[in-house]
Amino acid sequence: MTEALFQAARDAATRAYAPYSRFHVGAALLMTDGTIITGANVENASYGLSLCAETVALAKAANDGRLADVVEIAVVGGDGAEPCRPCGRCRQLINEAAQLGKRDILIHCLAGGSDATEQHRLSILLPHAFGPADLGIG
Repeated sequence: MTEALFQAARDAATRAYAPYSRFHVGAALLMTDGTIITGANVENASYGLSLCAETVALAKAANDGRLADVVEIAVVGGDGAEPCRPCGRCRQLINEAAQLGKRDILIHCLAGGSDATEQHRLSILLPHAFGPADLGIG
């Protein structure tokens, strides 16, 4: 399943709308039932309005009522040799899914220009995160 998740993230990156940075990112979410939900980054001329691939994929899962079903995430981006890691904003959004699903989501970080990969649990990338539990929810 891991290779299918990686390939789904790579395929998603090809659909990125990144005319300004030319940094194409794809994300793929593995759900509890084995399905995969993808997203790609969407840039905007007003840079602050741009959306990361992880945000797009998580929004699709939330729209389907499945935010709590995320088990693993693969993120691939750019054309360099270093793995692409979720930004701080995306880590916080992933945390929402993790707390709702009561699991420490595994994040696969892939390089767009090489075979380099890393794996991290969300709790390592975002220790002491703020989320629904801090508001007495979930």
